[in-house]
Amino acid sequence: MNYIELVRVYLELEKTTKKLEKTDIIANFLKHVSGSEIKDVIYLLEGRVFPEYDERKIGMSSRLILKVISSSSGDSINDVEKLWKETGDLGKVAEQLMNKRKQMTLAKKELTVKKVIENIRKLSQFTGHGTVDKKINLISELLNSSGQEESRFIVATILEELRVGVSTGLIRDALAKAFDADVENVERAYNLTTDYGEVAELLKENGIKALEKISLKPGTPVKSMLAVLSESVEEAFEALGKPTQFEYKLDGFRVQISKDKDIKVFTRNLEDVTKQFPDIVKFVKENVKAKNFILDGEAVAYDKKTKKYLPFQTISQRIKRKYDIYEMVKKFPIELNLFDVVYSNGRNLINEPLLERRKVLEGITKQVPGKIILTKKLVTDDEKKAIKFFEESLNAGNEGVMIKNIDSTYVAGRYVNGWMKLKNILEPLDLVIVKAEYGEGKRAKWLSSFTISCKSGNELLEVGKVGTGIKEKGEGLTYNEMTKLLKPLIMHEDDKEVIVKPKIIIEVGYEEIQKSPSYSSGYALRFPRYLRRRDPEKSLNEINTIKDIEKIYNSQRAKKL
Repeated sequence: MNYIELVRVYLELEKTTKKLEKTDIIANFLKHVSGSEIKDVIYLLEGRVFPEYDERKIGMSSRLILKVISSSSGDSINDVEKLWKETGDLGKVAEQLMNKRKQMTLAKKELTVKKVIENIRKLSQFTGHGTVDKKINLISELLNSSGQEESRFIVATILEELRVGVSTGLIRDALAKAFDADVENVERAYNLTTDYGEVAELLKENGIKALEKISLKPGTPVKSMLAVLSESVEEAFEALGKPTQFEYKLDGFRVQISKDKDIKVFTRNLEDVTKQFPDIVKFVKENVKAKNFILDGEAVAYDKKTKKYLPFQTISQRIKRKYDIYEMVKKFPIELNLFDVVYSNGRNLINEPLLERRKVLEGITKQVPGKIILTKKLVTDDEKKAIKFFEESLNAGNEGVMIKNIDSTYVAGRYVNGWMKLKNILEPLDLVIVKAEYGEGKRAKWLSSFTISCKSGNELLEVGKVGTGIKEKGEGLTYNEMTKLLKPLIMHEDDKEVIVKPKIIIEVGYEEIQKSPSYSSGYALRFPRYLRRRDPEKSLNEINTIKDIEKIYNSQRAKKL
């Protein structure tokens, strides 16, 4: 397939904001894509070249792309940079300059989808001497074989800035429509494979019955099962039945440990962090006795002297760390708490009840306090015992309790009533930063006020501004560090205010939620405060929704009445 065919789809998608129209555009296109190409086409529609969980990164800076555009178009670096500042989009810069390029290859080749994805994938392979030149040559080869519109989307894909409004939910719906499949079955297949490219390939080559045969594969992550919020033990018993399993809800980060040949560690956001956590690999290798497995757990910062847990912020910096790994292991040790297993010794456990999965987990795990343990639990039908367990968890410095139906299966990637969570305070919200403002006086050089948004379908709705909780200096996130995080994400500047790509997700505490016409959501957080970063482990798809905001608001009103 020629790449221009996919580009025409991008252009059609840009013309509409309506989800159903976008679904139709993609579905109609996929019907005519071959089985050998459909996986790559899905990746490119998503704006990626690797599966979501793949640890390989394209690793191209905007500055290097700027040089390639200059070289391919014949325009000076200064001219390219000037146009970049005017448009704020290097893809559009490439599109404009390729239209009047001064140097053309004598024999322009037809550019195929296969060639585009092959060249972009190769960008992740180079290290050491000569890397920059090799990368420039690969991109130049694509740009010199492309028309202006192709150039734009090649650059956008390389920079991971494809903005045609395609979400994973849209891909799901389009696949269901293209192949007359049930949407829930398509989503289930994705939650087990975490790869819509693979799902599309199966549908194209083997039809909808192939989805029924999809199973877990150790070494490949599974979408984590998620919990809905409960406001009391009584509510949880009513929803889940009795007896129910209560577990400590820890202030760490969710990890999935998967072993086929090697042990891999993934975050709940499917990021491969195996290299960052050699201690987890070691603990599991020494103490989990199974030839293959997929485990679910929580890594918690651990003080070896006091034998107590520390706040999440203590180890959050380890997630993105790429160097001095073993120094970080010594400085910020963890204890791994396992609470579930969905695959063990060739046996798929995803449809087994919780109590059976826990029994298997206990059978394969040797507990070593300070390294690897099973999450503390209580199975009870007694409300007083449950409340006492909840209070014990809070007194131990934990967030609260997880509450689970003892017969619940593991429903990958879904918020279902099989699992609930109970905390002692108003549930903090995970929100994304969409705007920021430079401060006054000594804070003038820093972004110091941040507009935060929740999700409503494919839209982001503002719910307030936060500045409290971030520090000028000392421990914790500083204004300087936040400014460094946001500057590369700036899309537009207007005096002191900047609009940023919605990438940085933060956990926000607040006193209450109020109705407000000041923000696009119609609500405002009262006294919002920054608690911690969440984007190392949470994606944009997982931030709180407008429905969550409305539920908390209505709950507040009910308590006041």
